[in-house]
Amino acid sequence: MKTQRSTFSHNYPSDATREAFEIIRGDLEGAKTKTRPREIDLYNVFCAIQYLPKSGCQWRMLPADFPKRGIVRYYYDVWSKPDANGGTLLARVLKKMDRHAPQRRAASRQDPVRDCGRAERAKRGHRPREGV
Repeated sequence: MKTQRSTFSHNYPSDATREAFEIIRGDLEGAKTKTRPREIDLYNVFCAIQYLPKSGCQWRMLPADFPKRGIVRYYYDVWSKPDANGGTLLARVLKKMDRHAPQRRAASRQDPVRDCGRAERAKRGHRPREGV
């Protein structure tokens, strides 16, 4: 199978790594019957779909370094169709990527701003307010 080269150059925090995408590539390619060779790299489409909810932008405001919004919307519609179990392909592949993602350290999951000063307040005898 011939591999496609990316003509788009984007680097957003919402982008998946190529290694993580290779785990789900087969699932996404199997969603649509292929009648002719793809002209677009599904990685770029997948990154665009991830960019939309993470950035909060509208479809028409999708950056130009992603594929055209009509193409992205088409694949979003195909991957978001409910299956027999009531789930979607998009939800399944995101869950699959999460299972294969390296585990984060417990320290990186803590919110340092939220915990700021808690020990200091406890030393001074302050108790947290109730009902807030």
